[in-house]
Amino acid sequence: MRFVIKQIFLLFFVSNILAQVQEEVNPPVNIKSIVFKGPTEDQFPIIKLGESMTLEFDDLTANEQDYYYKIIHCDYDWTPSQLLKSQYLIGIDNQRIIDYENSYTTLQPYSNYRLTIPNENVRLKVSGNYLIEIYNSYGDLQFSRRFLVYRDLVTVGGTVKRSRDFNFLNEKQVVQFNINTAGFPVVNPKKEVKVAILQNHFWPTALYNVKPQFTVGTELVYKYDLETSFYGGNEFLNFDTKDLRSPTFAISKIEFKELYNHYLFTNTYRYDRPYTYFPDINGDFVVRTLQGEDVSREAEYTKVHFSLPYSNEIGLDNVYIFGKFNNYDLGEENKMTFNSETGKMELALTMKQGFYNYKYVIERQDETIDLNYISGNFHFTENNYLILVYYRDFGDMYDSIIGIGSVNSRTISN
Repeated sequence: MRFVIKQIFLLFFVSNILAQVQEEVNPPVNIKSIVFKGPTEDQFPIIKLGESMTLEFDDLTANEQDYYYKIIHCDYDWTPSQLLKSQYLIGIDNQRIIDYENSYTTLQPYSNYRLTIPNENVRLKVSGNYLIEIYNSYGDLQFSRRFLVYRDLVTVGGTVKRSRDFNFLNEKQVVQFNINTAGFPVVNPKKEVKVAILQNHFWPTALYNVKPQFTVGTELVYKYDLETSFYGGNEFLNFDTKDLRSPTFAISKIEFKELYNHYLFTNTYRYDRPYTYFPDINGDFVVRTLQGEDVSREAEYTKVHFSLPYSNEIGLDNVYIFGKFNNYDLGEENKMTFNSETGKMELALTMKQGFYNYKYVIERQDETIDLNYISGNFHFTENNYLILVYYRDFGDMYDSIIGIGSVNSRTISN
């Protein structure tokens, strides 16, 4: 008996060590234009339990490969929860994606795949953090994406303030909020309730483990400054290729070489310039075309050429282009190279027709990432903040999401 208990403890200990944070995996070069959304326009699927969401992507090999999906339930810290699949799914995952079709009348052939959840094979039973993984027919993981499922059990209200720290007065934004738990039994909020705060749905800068500052009746109050502050950044740059043959304000010229090539005007450094409001979609993108009716399967792929003047301040640092279109990936495919003839950092990316937000990011020699060196930080910048409220009662096996809140810095105050 003692031996069995010892083995069980050892297994539990090893499984805890092996529990890894479920990061998003980005796809190989043949998979493009991953669109993952719930009922809102944002390509960040956060759905109420029972609502549907859609995942769409293109395979540029266009040979109608088979792809399969798996769903993993995760805890607050994005490690797999202790729940069995039967405890968080109704039905079975690891099913083949059957809704796919080849593109038509496009110069770049591709197969477009679409998956909706829930479907006839699977539905979700509980709220919380989830990860969806896409595999090919050989069982190789192609990519994964996070999504969130919540129940509307508490209300969240908040505001965005300027930082009170004089060192960051013009650079940072502070999120202050309240959680009203009226009608929902919370005995020990500092133990049972956790929050995560995201700026523009960007996980790498999310804030975790912020405790309520104090409680007033059924209200948990978070009126911090430093603990809930974010760098403001700047508005994203953008371009629009919905019309293949007509340059827009951001496109200097268009050439045809196998595919259409869109050359963007050379961008500038904005960190030392006054802030200028220019509406963006906070890093997102929208696939659209004027050359067909079925956007998913008639939109063309084009070569988009980016350029940025080289600066001595960059030195030997790496410069990347990122946005939601490449899931903010700092991989080789998105790294700019120096062109000695033009004196510019340059990169050409194959992208589906549409409206895109993007920005330039630097990776220093010590491997630190500087998100806003080129664009600058301004407290005026329009940013969206998502507040996620997690709950775990004593004895529960997983972290549920019991409410969400959203605030925008358009109405920032002192």
